[in-house]
Amino acid sequence: MSIRPKDQERVADEWGLEAWLDSLSGVADSTRAVYARDAAAAVQWLEEAGAAGPSAVDRRTLRRYLAELGVNRYAARTISRKVSVLRRYFDWARRTGRVGTDPTLGLAPPRGPSKLPQVLKDDQIDTLIEKPARAGDDEARDARDLAIVELLYGSGLRVSELCGLRHEDLDLAQAQVRVWGKGSKQRLVPLSDPAAAALRAWLEDHRASFVANDTPADPVFLNQRGRAMTPRDVRRVIDRRSVVPTHPHALRHTFATHLLDGGADLRAVQELLGHADIASTQIYTHVSRERLREVHRSSHPRA
Repeated sequence: MSIRPKDQERVADEWGLEAWLDSLSGVADSTRAVYARDAAAAVQWLEEAGAAGPSAVDRRTLRRYLAELGVNRYAARTISRKVSVLRRYFDWARRTGRVGTDPTLGLAPPRGPSKLPQVLKDDQIDTLIEKPARAGDDEARDARDLAIVELLYGSGLRVSELCGLRHEDLDLAQAQVRVWGKGSKQRLVPLSDPAAAALRAWLEDHRASFVANDTPADPVFLNQRGRAMTPRDVRRVIDRRSVVPTHPHALRHTFATHLLDGGADLRAVQELLGHADIASTQIYTHVSRERLREVHRSSHPRA
């Protein structure tokens, strides 16, 4: 959709799209081109709806525009992007005096269907832990990587929490780890026996080859430059050990789902994951139910 050529001069005058695009410093050319197309399409629709300029647009009109996008089967992700473009444009229009009030305040894109978290299959977990795809050429690195996988799957840590672990956070004697979660909230998480064993092997036998003279405040996991692991480093670890594309967060999803599959209480899983709201944990009950349905469909002769 584009603005008709005969109206381009008037639209440029009334809406100031070119001036707005020029104000987008630090935006890649490809992104600016998308913004230009989305803004032009919105202006086309708004003008046909009777708005001769930005000051004539209200939130109700914008909601009608989003509703029509939905009727025309635009993907939820595309509509969300178009809402973001509208917000940027009208924020600029307010700051430059073209509108008195930003009509996008409180405007929310339609929510698309939520996707269930990725849960790894048993053979994928087995590969990551027991039969890594590309390992064995560096004993110290492999020991570190195994401890990372065991901790992500065995204790359900977020990748950022794992990267932030310090020696003083570990209590291997009590098989537990102190985790600093979102909002600097602390929680104690049990260590599985395999995770505790893998951590001991890494810390006692191999970590010194990465760096010496540790202090309690030093990171538990180091990259091969002797620096604290980053989420990107952890992603490389998973990529190296897995035979299929796997995001590190899938290990946390699998941890939670396997606990619920085994009969764990939802509140207990919430506490282990460090969720402030139990609604964040409830998604895993949907995953468990879907897994049961799949087992029924694939196993029962009359499913």
